[in-house]
Amino acid sequence: MPVLPRRRQGPQAPHPAEEAVVPTWEEVARDYGRFIYTVAYRLTGDHDEAQDLVQEVLLRVRKGLRTYEPGSMEGWLSRITTNAFYDEMRRRKRRPADALPEDPDLVLPPSQSAEDALAAGGLPGDVQDALRSLPEDYRTAVVLCDVVGLSYEEIAEALDVPVGTVRSRIHRGRGRLRGVLVA
Repeated sequence: MPVLPRRRQGPQAPHPAEEAVVPTWEEVARDYGRFIYTVAYRLTGDHDEAQDLVQEVLLRVRKGLRTYEPGSMEGWLSRITTNAFYDEMRRRKRRPADALPEDPDLVLPPSQSAEDALAAGGLPGDVQDALRSLPEDYRTAVVLCDVVGLSYEEIAEALDVPVGTVRSRIHRGRGRLRGVLVA
């Protein structure tokens, strides 16, 4: 069962006749901001990196909204989020790492409590750690399927890979998750 709801509910839910209307950037940011953050957090595993990724995604949405064709907004946003995540990972590989000072108190803020982190994350810490241990391809497919709730076809479109590849990545990713969580 997906962690995120498939459709918006409440007063902001679109009327079926209005679904073909392209939303404004403000509507996307307001109505799907939490969705984007959740996908970003599951991909990065870090609150600050997820917030940075959300900002990058919203910039890309602002530029690309005029080319959006009404359909699965969640699928479109997942694709943008995933692509932004991959771009950042490629950038990181090229960026040299700076050495940290000997005294961690000079650099690191006080860490939040385990209860706060768990409440903010939505998934138990061991599950989030297990997700982080997966290779990027498996983690992305598993997150988009099991956390976000996208169909195999939507994931294939978001990742620009065949559906069979999505199925195998999810199967292998779940197998590795089981192995890590049972151990």
